[in-house]
Amino acid sequence: MEIALKELVLQPATRIEGHAKVIVRLDDKGEVEDARVHIIELRGFERFCVGRRAEDMPWITTRICGVCPWAHHLASVKAVEAAFGVRPPEAAVELRHLAYLCDKIVDYILHFYFMAGPDFLVGPTKKYEERNIFNVITVFPEIASRIVRARSQAHMLTELIAGKRIHPVAAVPGGFSKPLKVDDKDKAKELAVAIRDFAIFTMDFAKKNMFPQYIDQVKELGLVRTAFLGLVDSDGRLNHYDGRIRYMRADGSTVEFDPAEYSTYIGEQVKDWSYVKFPYWRQDGGLSLDPALPKGVYRVGPLARVNCCDAISTPLAQSELKEFRRLFGRPAQPPLLYNYARIIELLYAAERVCQMLADPGILSTEVKKAVSPREGRGVGVVEASRGTLIHDYTTDAEGLIKKVNLVVATTHNNAAINMSVKQAATSLIKHGKYNEGLLNQIEMVIRAHDPCLSCATHLLNGRIALQLDIMKSDGSVRTMCNSRGEI
Repeated sequence: MEIALKELVLQPATRIEGHAKVIVRLDDKGEVEDARVHIIELRGFERFCVGRRAEDMPWITTRICGVCPWAHHLASVKAVEAAFGVRPPEAAVELRHLAYLCDKIVDYILHFYFMAGPDFLVGPTKKYEERNIFNVITVFPEIASRIVRARSQAHMLTELIAGKRIHPVAAVPGGFSKPLKVDDKDKAKELAVAIRDFAIFTMDFAKKNMFPQYIDQVKELGLVRTAFLGLVDSDGRLNHYDGRIRYMRADGSTVEFDPAEYSTYIGEQVKDWSYVKFPYWRQDGGLSLDPALPKGVYRVGPLARVNCCDAISTPLAQSELKEFRRLFGRPAQPPLLYNYARIIELLYAAERVCQMLADPGILSTEVKKAVSPREGRGVGVVEASRGTLIHDYTTDAEGLIKKVNLVVATTHNNAAINMSVKQAATSLIKHGKYNEGLLNQIEMVIRAHDPCLSCATHLLNGRIALQLDIMKSDGSVRTMCNSRGEI
C-alpha cells in the first residue's frame, strides 16, 4: 500500500520583509521529496497603475514598500524619462545616486544586525526567542548604541539631501526637486565620516564574530550553482544607479546588454502555487527548478553584484572584494555569502558617499530640465538592495500609463530561493527527524537573499490563486477552492 506524503510547514518565515511559508514534503521513509517557498500575500501594483499619469509614477510606486521606496522611486523616474525622451542634468543624477546610497546604508545595517545577523551572532540552533536583535545586544552590549546611532545618522543624511527618506518625492521627471545647499553639504560630510567609520567597524565585527565559526555552513547550506546578473559601469565596476546589465554564467563567462533590452534576454514564467513570477534566462530555453539541472536560473543582489563586477571604485571595499574572491572564488555560489557580500557593499556605499560629498559639482544648481508627456516606452533599471529592479512603462500620447511591468529583485531570485531551500531541507532532514534548529537553518537560506515580498507579488492572469479551507465544528475541513482559484 502506498503511504501518503507527509508535510512539514514552516509558517511564517521570520525576519524577512513580507509573509511566506515553507512546505517540505516527505516520502514514506521520511526523506525530503520536495520543498517550496509559498508567498502568501498579494499586492498587484502593475494593474492599478494603468491609466495614471506617468509623471505621478515615481511617487505612486514608492508605496509598493516602505523598505525599498528609493529603489522604486528611482527606477520609476528613470522609466518615465526614457518614455518621454529626456536625460536629467548630471548634478541631478549625482544627487539621486547620493541619496540612494544613503538609503542603502540604512537598509544594510537593518539586515545585518536585525535579520540575518542573529543567526550567526547568537547561534543558528538557539531557541527562537534568543535569535533576535535584543539578544544580540545582550551578547554584544557595546554595539547597541552604535547600531542605533549609525542608522539615525544615515536617516538624517538622506533627509539632508532629499528632504524625505520614506516614500521619497525628491526625484522628479527631468531631474531633482532641489539643489544641495552648502550648509547641508557640510553637515552631511560630518555624518558621512561617522557612518564610514561604523561601516569599517561592521566589516571587522562581521569577519571576527559572524563568519569564521560557521564557515562550513556558509560554504554548504543551500548550495546550488546558478548564473548571476547585475549592473556594471562602463569600466565594469560596481554601480547601483546606472550602467549595463552583465549576466555571468556559473562558469564565469559573461554577456552584457542595455537595460532597455531586458525582455530579449529575460523571460517570466508563472507557477500556480506562487504569487511571485519566475524569471529565467531565455537563451537557456526555459526554466528548471531541479538543483541538479538549474536551467535558466540566475540570481541578483549583493552576491550577484560582487560576482559580476570586475572591481569596486572605493579602496576599502575593493580590498575586501579581493579578499572575498581569494577565499571563495569567482563566481562564489553559496547563498549564505549574500551576508558577506552585503557588508562589502555597506562599506562601498559609505566610502562612496564621502567621495561624492567631496566633489564641488554636487552643489550645482542645474538640477532639472523641462519634460513634455508623449507616447512611448521607457525602461528604468537600478540595483535595489536586494538586486536588479526593472520598471517598464508604456505611455499613450497624453502621457498616461497603458502598460506596466515590474521585474523586482526578489522575483529574479525566486527560482534560486526555492532551489536552495530544497537543497537545505534535503541535507538537514533525514528519516523524518527534525528540530527547531534544523528548521531555522532552512529559513537562514531565505534570509540570506533578504527577500522583499511586498515588492514581488503580482496578480496572475486575472485570477487570484486562493485555497479556502472551512473547518467545521467537528474538526473536519472542507476545501472550497483549489490553488488555481477554481470553485
